[in-house]
Amino acid sequence: MALDPQLLEIITCPDRHRAPLVHDPATATLNCPECGRAFRIEDDIPVMLLDEARTAPAGSHHTDQEEDR
Repeated sequence: MALDPQLLEIITCPDRHRAPLVHDPATATLNCPECGRAFRIEDDIPVMLLDEARTAPAGSHHTDQEEDR
C-alpha cells in the first residue's frame, strides 16, 4: 500500500515554517526542502515527530512532484 496522493498534497513539515514535504519513495521518506529534515515512513505511515527526523540525503529535496506544482 502506498501513501495516499491526497495526503501528499496537504502534508507539511511540523516545524514552524510548515513547508510542503516532498515524497522520496527510494528512501521511504518525506523530505522538507526548507529545513532539510527527512521524516521516515513506516508501514505506509509518516512519522512526523521532529525529534525522530533525520537530515535528508543530498539531492532528495527535489523530485518530479515539485515540478508538478
